[in-house]
Amino acid sequence: MILEVAVLNIKKGLSADFEKSFQEAQSIISSMKGYTSHELKKCVEQEDKYILLVNWETIEDHEIGFRKSNEYKKWKALLHHFYEPFPIVEHYTKVDGC
Repeated sequence: MILEVAVLNIKKGLSADFEKSFQEAQSIISSMKGYTSHELKKCVEQEDKYILLVNWETIEDHEIGFRKSNEYKKWKALLHHFYEPFPIVEHYTKVDGC
């Protein structure tokens, strides 16, 4: 299991529009092979900041299966114009014994 983590800084004042677009975009990602679950969380301390957590079966499911798909083009069109700066996406795995 791989956890994708992206900190999303949204352009000032566009959070409501971003959340509306994300409601549509989440159906895209949840339909992808290897997708397990996701959560979008809004920062309490900083307005217009979110964290996106997506569980994938493998890193390839995210990096190749999703990012190289036609569905990703739709995701990108719905969401990427909200980000400033563009988010850094990292992948995490469970630590054995913890």
